[in-house]
Amino acid sequence: MITSKLPNVGITIFTQMSQLAAQTGALNLSQGFPDFDGPQALRDAVGRHIAQGHNQYSPMTGLPVLRQQIAAKIARSYGASVDADQEVTVTPGATQAIFCAIAAVVNSGDEVIVFDPAYDSYEPSVQLAGGRCVHVPLGLDDFAIDFQKLGEALSPRTRMIILNTPHNPSGALISRAELDQLAALIRDRDIYLISDEVYEHLVFDGVPHVSVLAHEELYRRAFVVSSFGKTYHVTGWKTGYVVAPAALTAELRKVHQYVSFCGVTPLQYALADYMAEHPEHVDELPGFYQAKRDLFCDLLAPSRFSFKRVAGTYFQLVDYSQIRPDLNDVDMALWMTREHGVATIPISVFYQNPPQGQRLVRLCFAKREETLREAAEKLCVI
Repeated sequence: MITSKLPNVGITIFTQMSQLAAQTGALNLSQGFPDFDGPQALRDAVGRHIAQGHNQYSPMTGLPVLRQQIAAKIARSYGASVDADQEVTVTPGATQAIFCAIAAVVNSGDEVIVFDPAYDSYEPSVQLAGGRCVHVPLGLDDFAIDFQKLGEALSPRTRMIILNTPHNPSGALISRAELDQLAALIRDRDIYLISDEVYEHLVFDGVPHVSVLAHEELYRRAFVVSSFGKTYHVTGWKTGYVVAPAALTAELRKVHQYVSFCGVTPLQYALADYMAEHPEHVDELPGFYQAKRDLFCDLLAPSRFSFKRVAGTYFQLVDYSQIRPDLNDVDMALWMTREHGVATIPISVFYQNPPQGQRLVRLCFAKREETLREAAEKLCVI
């Protein structure tokens, strides 16, 4: 008999809803991936590097040329200086980076604070490291950190806090004042941070992304995680990176080298080329996705869904209280997929204890205009 290390874990809701969308022919606005391709020059670069023979292992830490481009982008975007050799590690996806960071510092019996609603990979990674998640709910309306609840959740066993900004699934952003408040709260405690910033360049309405990379005090204890897949519309490449002070990076790399050893070599070369040749891509990304957000929200305005336009990410939460208040969000997501041809994600799956009466589902607007128009047409007749 197998004793499961993750007895309460099954197939993720993202896989379930994508499978249901495929089975029913529904538009898949559930799982977070674009239905359009990444830049042509980036894709062409992959083929070029494969043809040039860049098909063997890359260095465990990532190609030096790519790590240098990451450091240059960080300096340009946040005014922060990081050492490309000692502080930047390329990983096969941001999820793997998060797993390795947790495994590097969380020990048996340690507590890790996560903010609900929380991305679903955090808790299994903590459990596999022998730790325990302590769930602190974010504000119901604004999804902001409740610092009183956070303070009450801290204990001598608290080893790590996981931040996520821009936040999935709500799109909320953390401000500099909130980072300052967090720094004051944990200043005298031996607590590490993971800052999951995979949507760092998907921020709207002229509001800048506030990165832990630019907060000198917090960065000294942080692993900051990002995603090429999200930034360059190539989620299937599963390539990301983590930036951390040298001492933390050394511990992370000890784990990373035995999980995957390295990332995919030609993809790294292609990304390094594209970053060097097109640094403007990340500057243009907020406007690119804000246009999609605004189009989608404008199209949904006549519907019976209520919503506030998200501040970041490529997800829009909508409240269906005026449509089917009799259904919980899981049943609503299933009903929308089967009966109305649009697949969504229920928000309750991101909580340990979902709020009573919450009626929210998450829609991904990282789609072509025709997809958004077709989806909105279906949603407006519900």
